[in-house]
Amino acid sequence: MSLQTRKILLSENDIPQYWYNIKADLPALPGPPLNPETGEPLGPEALTPIFPLGLIQQEVSLEREIEIPKPVREIYKLWRPTPLIYAANLKKALDTPAHIFYKYEGLSPTGSHKPNTAVAQAFYNREEGIKRLTTETGAGQWGSALSFACRMFELDCKVYMVRVSYEQKPGRRVLMQSYGAEVTPSPSEDTEPGRKILAENPNSPGSLGIAISEAVWDAVMHEDTKYSLGSVLDHVLLHQTVVGLEAKKQMELAGMQPDVLIGCIGGGSNFAGFSFPFLQDNLQGRANYRAIAVEPEACPTVTRGPYTYDYGDTAHMTPLLNMYTLGSGFVPPPIHAGGLRYHGMAPLISYLCHEGLMECRAYHQNAVFEAAVLFTETEGILPAPEPAHAIKAVIDEALAAKEAGEERVIVFNLSGHGYFDISAYDAYLAGKLEDYAYPQEKIAQALEALPPVPGA
Repeated sequence: MSLQTRKILLSENDIPQYWYNIKADLPALPGPPLNPETGEPLGPEALTPIFPLGLIQQEVSLEREIEIPKPVREIYKLWRPTPLIYAANLKKALDTPAHIFYKYEGLSPTGSHKPNTAVAQAFYNREEGIKRLTTETGAGQWGSALSFACRMFELDCKVYMVRVSYEQKPGRRVLMQSYGAEVTPSPSEDTEPGRKILAENPNSPGSLGIAISEAVWDAVMHEDTKYSLGSVLDHVLLHQTVVGLEAKKQMELAGMQPDVLIGCIGGGSNFAGFSFPFLQDNLQGRANYRAIAVEPEACPTVTRGPYTYDYGDTAHMTPLLNMYTLGSGFVPPPIHAGGLRYHGMAPLISYLCHEGLMECRAYHQNAVFEAAVLFTETEGILPAPEPAHAIKAVIDEALAAKEAGEERVIVFNLSGHGYFDISAYDAYLAGKLEDYAYPQEKIAQALEALPPVPGA
């Protein structure tokens, strides 16, 4: 490939036929989900009230490759394969010897990577006769994706949207409603967990943990309904590996191997989907890629939280998960990267970080938006605030390569565009964004409520 070629494209025939399951190659597995009352590992049957059997089987599978159903691949063709783009203009602006590539997931119908799993989840629910799905959403990317997927498979959809994002991002709400979804700001009066939170704090800005509680409660209360999660769990990360599988093939076409892989993390799905197929080479001894995950200083789950067992939601309706956490009662400040405001981290991401198989760092939002604006000025795409965190790390790595005089190859996941996030850019350009480092005393306070693990 000539490095003057900007886009490395694949054909529909190159859409992966199998998802990649990293658990088949790990030296050990993360701790299993636990029953919070007994401390015993939960069997698959414990998940049947909220998930269909097809997804539960994927959650516990150790098979390296899991076939993508044909109906899912057919819908993927609406936007997949996505391009891998050489960031020549950003490289020039940074005057760096580093080569920068980005996998652009903003071409999906809803503008992010989220439909990769939403379509799969809607399919497996439809196959088992489910009529309605509930979910939570932060910034709205996941809620939009599931709303779209439910429309593709003629399912009803109820989205509990974190209240601060509901107010900050009306465009996402309108998009969900345009797909036929019912969208409710969370916490709400529609559920028992929501009513409890509002009784304690009528002005609660909400959190992903609260919205998860509402969506799970709703699903459990209706026989024709299941719950759908947009990140964190193993089957969700599995579905996202179409991103990395395509990117690996595109890097081969470019005739280059990555030195550094970068993505943002909130729950972990976009970073996992992008990096896991590459990390397979590390785990099998064929490569030594650096993988860097980036989170906000305002929600420093991996960089400042402990690695332990915790609930995935605020109302303690979920099993205990082995993960980095800031405590299930953590309510983050209203930063604009709404998709990165979750208190926990995917168990698989947490395991890789804990074992030193990847790196993690955190940034303040003003530095992140500064990087995003430079990317917009040079590459022409307005990035969502979430992957803008990855862009900040890309710039730092490219400048480090310049200082070291190294021809470093950096590849990152631009997991979505920011055209629904204009208010965030407006605030940044007007100098109204405030940096917020979550106080250590508040983290300590939240962690006081960590659940005891019997027998631990």
